[in-house]
Amino acid sequence: HELGVEVVEVGAGVTNVRPGDRCSVEPYINDPNSYASRRGHPNCCERLEVLGVHRDGGMRPYFMLPARKLHVSHTLAFDQLALVETLAIGCHAVNRGAPRADESCLVIGAGPIGLATLEFVKLTGARSIVLDRDEQRLDFCKRTMGVAHAIKASGRLEKDLRDVTAGHLPDVVFDATGSSISMSNAFVLIAPGGRLVFVGITTDEVRFKHPVFHKTEGTLLCSRNALPEDFTRIIRLIEEGRIDTTPWITHRSAFDELPKVFPSYTRPETGVIKAVVEVD
Repeated sequence: HELGVEVVEVGAGVTNVRPGDRCSVEPYINDPNSYASRRGHPNCCERLEVLGVHRDGGMRPYFMLPARKLHVSHTLAFDQLALVETLAIGCHAVNRGAPRADESCLVIGAGPIGLATLEFVKLTGARSIVLDRDEQRLDFCKRTMGVAHAIKASGRLEKDLRDVTAGHLPDVVFDATGSSISMSNAFVLIAPGGRLVFVGITTDEVRFKHPVFHKTEGTLLCSRNALPEDFTRIIRLIEEGRIDTTPWITHRSAFDELPKVFPSYTRPETGVIKAVVEVD
């Protein structure tokens, strides 16, 4: 579902794309007539189907999409376009949390979604903090993304966070782990009046002690998928050089090589940030 594609044919009446265009795919196929879509929330459509999840994705030579799900760039390469969807998840999450330049933000989880969230936290001017257990990921955040405060998860987390937030904890916390344990623990990590944004998804119960969260008058938000305008904005930011996708792509393979190399991509020691599969 993270795809850079070439348009080869269009249907009658399609004007936003034409054959030969390179596009990023917005893989969230919603019903435009649904209640959520009509209210401006197509990402929450009751009948939403995601490519590669609810229907076949992009691991095939050709497929058909509604033209409105294609976002054109006349300058970006296919691998850059393939990263737009990942970045869109972070873009939408940061829009939900709405950090200000005078606030501090903690991103929990330095996987691709956490990194995408960090990219957009940085664009707000807010102070960026990232938390993870993986030293390689934390090093990537410091060395490549310029995040000054990259904290390894430990039993002294609250003290570490207070040390870098003048004692008051982060104003906005984004949990991108998909871990119910992490998400449950995040309720006690926000400053008074702060916001907690769940970006990752878990099928398990998330629990919290109500008085602890209530006394901060905290706000809990969820962020699901992304919106069409997020794709448009990200393409423009990459074209303008304000987001550099080059460091993200750490591994590449041809489609035919995938069965052989894929197991290595799942091992932490391989150091994959994003692997691009090229389909001829």
